[in-house]
Amino acid sequence: MVAASLIALLIGMALLLLRAFIGPTLYDRVLAVNSFGTKTVLALGVLGFVMGRPEFLDIALTYALINFVSTIAILKFFRYRSFQVPLARRSPGGKS
Repeated sequence: MVAASLIALLIGMALLLLRAFIGPTLYDRVLAVNSFGTKTVLALGVLGFVMGRPEFLDIALTYALINFVSTIAILKFFRYRSFQVPLARRSPGGKS
């Protein structure tokens, strides 16, 4: 049963890679890469369970946090073309 779930995750990851390469818009590609990262976290969890190594869960959680932060950063960059706060959104008085 565990092997079937790992195989299903790998098939899903292959389909997400395909979507990331042929996605018609940037947001489709970002969503595919984010979903690929989520499936990687799941695969690490299943692999850690199968191998009896609970350290893999720590690695999976760290990877999930990196995946989340990088997705937000990529979307912010492509929206504003910068990682800084745009001038129109800064609060009066120069504090942000």
